[in-house]
Amino acid sequence: MGLVEYTLFAFMVGLTSCGLAGSAMELISGQRLAFAEPYVSPAHLLRSLFATACAGPLMFANEALDAWRQGRISAPALISCGCTATVWALALGVVLIDIASRAGILLGSADFSA
Repeated sequence: MGLVEYTLFAFMVGLTSCGLAGSAMELISGQRLAFAEPYVSPAHLLRSLFATACAGPLMFANEALDAWRQGRISAPALISCGCTATVWALALGVVLIDIASRAGILLGSADFSA
């Protein structure tokens, strides 16, 4: 595979994991995904960091679309937010692939013989 295929694969991994995490969080809480309670809170920093890292691109896109519908941002700003969410999903995919790769190497080097 070439660089383009690796990049697309990383983007799709990030987008898929973001969508799965965001959908699960919405189903569990019953509220729309956003940078607000119950997902992001100063009282629960680690939980907020984990939620933002996993579903951040989807949260960001939801917030940008809401701001655009209410007229708080312009169309170029919305496009900029979309590009940022895309790069964020790509970065998330790269991190997840790296974690999976390292976990596979660690599991592959373990001696499971009795």
